[in-house]
Amino acid sequence: MSFTAVHAQDDSSHLRISLLTCGVGEELYSSFGHTGVRIIDSSRGMDIVYNYGTFNFGDPDFYSKFVRGKLLYYVSKDVFEGFMDEYVYEHRKVEEQVLLLNGEQKRKIDSFLEWNALPAHRDYKYDFLFDNCATRIRDIGPNILGPGFKFGRTLPENSKMTFRNIIDQYLARKHWERFGIDIALGSRIDKVMSNSDVMFLPDYLRDGLAGATLNGQKVAGETKVILPGGDDHSSGGLNQPFLLTCLIAILTIAGLTVEKLKILGKVMSFVLMLVTGLLGCFLIFMWLGTDHQACQNNLNVLWALPTNIIFVFSRKNKDRYALVAILLLIVSLLLHILHIQELPLLELMPLLLALLFVYGMVLRRSKAKRLNGNQ
Repeated sequence: MSFTAVHAQDDSSHLRISLLTCGVGEELYSSFGHTGVRIIDSSRGMDIVYNYGTFNFGDPDFYSKFVRGKLLYYVSKDVFEGFMDEYVYEHRKVEEQVLLLNGEQKRKIDSFLEWNALPAHRDYKYDFLFDNCATRIRDIGPNILGPGFKFGRTLPENSKMTFRNIIDQYLARKHWERFGIDIALGSRIDKVMSNSDVMFLPDYLRDGLAGATLNGQKVAGETKVILPGGDDHSSGGLNQPFLLTCLIAILTIAGLTVEKLKILGKVMSFVLMLVTGLLGCFLIFMWLGTDHQACQNNLNVLWALPTNIIFVFSRKNKDRYALVAILLLIVSLLLHILHIQELPLLELMPLLLALLFVYGMVLRRSKAKRLNGNQ
């Protein structure tokens, strides 16, 4: 007799529980997919989805809470048809895996989700990498069903995949978003992921559940597509951030090296220092002034120096500052090589080259003044 048949005989719960895995969408917020838990209770005629990705967009402090990493998400109960409407409209694929559990085990999960959806228990502080719609559901198995629950392997045994690597894969067609996220997130996302870590993404949670066992028995049935999605064959198009940084580098270097373009060199140097200084201030704010865990320990401030704002208007000790800035820029490149914090090097290298030219020109002019002063 099959495992499924044994459980069917031992099941008086009238419950059918499944994991829903929703495909990626065009918008940034939907670029990583979504996850929900579907429960059909035939005794009560209910078909609902528990959704951990709900937030109150009408909160008057929504934007400030979102920026500071203090926005509360909550688990909601949606009618299945209502939950699916968004994915039908956006032509996004939805897959389903039915859990092969006995009645008692399904009742435990149902009771937990019912309790978790109560107003007193439903809120949680969302974190994209470490506490999101997928990780909340990932943790139900081992926490509710006990230590006998084991996820299947989703990454190769010796995988060196980091959070940054996998985010870049998902955003391969979204050049600006990928470039911005790579700069805004700190060294914590360069950590090599464990089998559990990677299930912060719905696709990998699906794969982990496909091979999961409970006391040695298979947990989930075959993954079935319940809503076909549109095939995305679009390319990422031109890498606009790379083209922009190349243009900045060309204009800056030309302005600093061609005598007739001296004014252009001054303008580009001023803009470059001001923009990188403001960027550094933003990175410091995201690191120290918010609760976004992934923005902590952001070593991009070694090249995007907040003090560049002061450097723009300063007239004293510019040569010493430029020398220190060059050394810090070299350190940031070494940290990239050592995989301590990786840089979006393709797009960033022209910008770093332009910065080196600006600092180098400051040192050259300072040396020339000293030589002229000694004559």
